[in-house]
Amino acid sequence: MGPEACVNGSMRARLDAAQAHENNRETDSMKRSTGSSDKDLPLREDIRFLGRLLGDVLREQEGEAAFETVETIRQTAVRFRREDDRKAATELDRLLKKLNRDQTTSVVRAFSYFSHLANIAEDQHHNRRRRAHALAGSPPQAGSLTRALQALGEAGLSSGDVREFLSTALIMPVLTAHPTEVQRKSILDAEREIARLLAAREQPMTARERERNTLHLRGCVTTLWQTRMIRENRLAVADEIENALSYYDATFLKEIPALYLDLDEDLDTLLPAGRSRKKNAPAKTLAPFFQMGSWIGGDRDGNPNVTADTFLYASRQQSTVVLSYYLEEVHAMGAELSMSTLLVDASEELLAMAAASPDTSEHRSDEPYRRALTGVYARLAATCRALTGRDATRHPVGEAPPYADAAAFAADIRVIMASLERHHAAALAHTRVAALARAIDVFGFHLASLDLRQSSDIHEAVISELLATAGVEANYAALPEADKLALLLRELAQPRLLTSPFITYSAQTTSELSILRTVREARKRHGAALARNYIISHTETLSDLVEVMLLLKEGGMLHGCFGAGQRDTSMDLMVIPLFETIEDLRNAPVIMQSLLDLPGFDAIIRHQGGEQEVMLGYSDSNKDGGFLTSNWELYKAELALVECFTQRKIKLRMFHGRGGTVGRGGGPTYQAILSQPPGTVNGQLRLTEQGEIISSKFANRDIGRRNLETVIAATLEASLLPTRNAPQDLGKFETVMQALSDHAFAAYRNLVYETPGFKDYFFATTPITEIADLNLGSRPASRKLVDKEKRRIEDLRAIPWGFSWGQCRLLLPGWYGFGTAVQQWLKEAGGEKMQQARVRTLRTMYKQWPFFANLLSNMDMVLSKTDLAVASRYAELCEDKALRKRVFTRMSAEWQLTSDMLALITGRSERLADNPLLARSIQNRFAYLDPLNHLQVELLKRFRAGGPDSSDDRVRRAIHLSINGIAAGLRNSG
Repeated sequence: MGPEACVNGSMRARLDAAQAHENNRETDSMKRSTGSSDKDLPLREDIRFLGRLLGDVLREQEGEAAFETVETIRQTAVRFRREDDRKAATELDRLLKKLNRDQTTSVVRAFSYFSHLANIAEDQHHNRRRRAHALAGSPPQAGSLTRALQALGEAGLSSGDVREFLSTALIMPVLTAHPTEVQRKSILDAEREIARLLAAREQPMTARERERNTLHLRGCVTTLWQTRMIRENRLAVADEIENALSYYDATFLKEIPALYLDLDEDLDTLLPAGRSRKKNAPAKTLAPFFQMGSWIGGDRDGNPNVTADTFLYASRQQSTVVLSYYLEEVHAMGAELSMSTLLVDASEELLAMAAASPDTSEHRSDEPYRRALTGVYARLAATCRALTGRDATRHPVGEAPPYADAAAFAADIRVIMASLERHHAAALAHTRVAALARAIDVFGFHLASLDLRQSSDIHEAVISELLATAGVEANYAALPEADKLALLLRELAQPRLLTSPFITYSAQTTSELSILRTVREARKRHGAALARNYIISHTETLSDLVEVMLLLKEGGMLHGCFGAGQRDTSMDLMVIPLFETIEDLRNAPVIMQSLLDLPGFDAIIRHQGGEQEVMLGYSDSNKDGGFLTSNWELYKAELALVECFTQRKIKLRMFHGRGGTVGRGGGPTYQAILSQPPGTVNGQLRLTEQGEIISSKFANRDIGRRNLETVIAATLEASLLPTRNAPQDLGKFETVMQALSDHAFAAYRNLVYETPGFKDYFFATTPITEIADLNLGSRPASRKLVDKEKRRIEDLRAIPWGFSWGQCRLLLPGWYGFGTAVQQWLKEAGGEKMQQARVRTLRTMYKQWPFFANLLSNMDMVLSKTDLAVASRYAELCEDKALRKRVFTRMSAEWQLTSDMLALITGRSERLADNPLLARSIQNRFAYLDPLNHLQVELLKRFRAGGPDSSDDRVRRAIHLSINGIAAGLRNSG
């Protein structure tokens, strides 16, 4: 049944009554967006419009009583939050407590979906505002490629300089699976359609068109309401793979090639050519410096569900997606390129392609481009069948051999493009054909580089077993580090393998070896770019790296004997350490120095193009040492690594393991990259994109383009203009930061790891247990599954740790310890004059040092999302009153102190004073988050009480729905 049929007479009347308002709103929407002082008016109208549709759907689906209940709660919450009506707070509490189970579920669903719809409206408003600025001829905004190129031009760089720089650069966002991802793909698909329909309302419409659009939107909202928001079963890795791949069709496959073409053009229009370029000489095609990466299907750390079969499935699915895209593009080009040799010539190479085509129809005998593309399509279809086992949707005209690799396919497309350019059809060559050529350069037949990741303790266990069964060493794990290294290096120098086909190994060892062998074969099929990196979690010693080198040898991916004097040694995968904890970050420079100095590793580096990657973890370092210390130790580790690599003249690429929430390295990407220490970017950057952050950044194509552009712009500025904002007193500032970090570390560790009962408080007052039970991802919430009595903060994964603090609206990992750190440092100065001098130093740091400014900006955003009143409701879940008072009082005091110290430094007491749009957005959301938070607390009480509610699926489902809604409302909470 179509959405029109769902509309009854009364609904039709309501739509008609609202139509005049909609007509007026949308006729002059762009005018208001550019000219009105109230630039957020269209946003508020969109939110009201979508909210009204949701209300109509709720009334139709659940009845008038349910609608009235939700509407009363909404109005009361708005009155409480926006008008500071304390009576409304009491009334809201009363309304929520008296809801029965079914009413509770309806209310939670309504407010959760409202959060989702508000996100869509905000994204549309961001697109609207950017378009309004472009139409008005406003100066390019910070974070745009246009502004970055202007800045490079102002610094004296030429187009040739930037092209040469990009020829050796690598920028790669890496999509990772996320144990707190709350979106189902079916929900994402419906929301994409709502976004599309909402965007269409910006264009002039007739009354009939606008009505039809409204009906379709209402149909999509109905789909949302009638679709299960959460999963009944735990998400499988295959589901995570499919979810991630959906963003390629939505954004990446179209926008990344378009971004290359725009950058190519802008380099020559916004920058001087430079002395090395002759006037009117054609620009050299940009190297494929911007690519995509993925962990989904190769990340085994803590996830027993990722196996060799999983990796094989991921590689085939990736290939299916990109080949399907190529097939559609080639088919479309065949329809477009109808040029006849009776009217225009074609190149000899193009004519040869046409002659070799299986298309022998006399009707196309004079249309060489079509016949050539028919042959290309046939070869692509054969390639698809060979790599994925699947036939093309449209069957080819005839048989043709598959392409040997993506380069052969690209060569054919460039023949077509060159022929068009030489025969007066450059306009056609520079649109779809050029975009496809760029796509092949970037995506190949593999789509994205699929990293492997495993924990160092697993590697040690596998190596121990292999050495023992081969009769080399009975107890490798017990050896001192020096003896381990000596043994590993001896084995790497041996031409023989440790493994034997006649020995039965443990399931773990068999699985690890099987994955490596599968990767080797997959690289042969899909191209070497399919898998290039092996990440080692919990890298604590040099042997952790060398163990993986030995495993690569066993898997057939280390070639030649490793050792001094060996010049032909190479590895198919780069071995990359992941330094995560505070201690690991401090040890990182020494470990990397030892690795680079290993006799024979110079040959490995040479085969890797003179570069080596290091990954830094934001999540575990934060859980280990708190927000301030984590950021500072990351900063110091980067500087020390740069020095280490510079001395050896080896290129360093940093891989930043950033999460969504600020406590895990989140926050605005542009500022994050610009605030990196000088010399640490240098055109080499990989960074993770996770969970709901992937959705918020890339589900909407226009938003996705902006986020991709921002990464490139920031990398260019950080690499080529590293001293533009470098403070003169950097050494002094760094000394201050070390003192602040020491105090913050002590405060954080004292609360989290040294306060008796804190672990019990955390598990009682956050929904961490319910999050672990929620079917959010394929990975367990804890690395070690232990019973209630043995559970520890140390064993908990950092992602659920941060996610749980977001749910209870404390967001503790993003701010705790800063206030005490500043207060203690000021007290150490002694007298009032000395303290005032230190305050001035902090203010100067804030104004002059991008690292410190970004740190405070991110903390400001986190503080703006915290709510102690709501958090106090969660504190009541702790039955130990003394523990509750002791812990919550400390956290509340630290929050206030942190807010005060932040205001002291910035000179602004209100939150997000320099970002009023975000401040209003967050404030507007609170009114709709409050009911969800209050209901979540009530539901947790019922669920944990041990009565009938503890076994009622409706209560459990409502808790999970509330988790979804709160995460959607906070946006960057995972």
